[in-house]
Amino acid sequence: MRHDELDEVFCSVAQTWAVIGERWTMLLIRDAFLGVRRYEEFRKRLGVSRNLLSDRLVLLVEEGVLTRRAYSERPKRYEYRLTEKGMALYPILVALGGWGDAYKVLEPPVTYTHRSCGEQCHPKLTCDRCGEPIQARDVVASLAARAFERVPEKVY
Repeated sequence: MRHDELDEVFCSVAQTWAVIGERWTMLLIRDAFLGVRRYEEFRKRLGVSRNLLSDRLVLLVEEGVLTRRAYSERPKRYEYRLTEKGMALYPILVALGGWGDAYKVLEPPVTYTHRSCGEQCHPKLTCDRCGEPIQARDVVASLAARAFERVPEKVY
């Protein structure tokens, strides 16, 4: 299956990956969480070509992950900000970073400080019912009958 066909599959992971799974997209989202807003800032930080960056920004705006707002009229310039839908990607970004901290880098390049208590923290996945930490072995996943079928329209 090609990447551009992922959003046609009745699978939440596949449809999510259709939006965020291109090579530069999560790095663009990472930088948006770090406060980068403007096209040239993204380009400078990522070292990505103009056409590729433009394509990714257009997709993220179309998908409602980012919103585009004019900040200059002459010349016309825009900034990009995370929407609520974009902010909901934070756990994914933190989980990817945590995996990289554990298995790819010698020293974590980012630390997290919890604003409420002021302490350095390590975000983790917990059960929304009992609050206990969960890992893959603690959960039973049940597939819907239609899982992984190709569907004519997106299912939300």
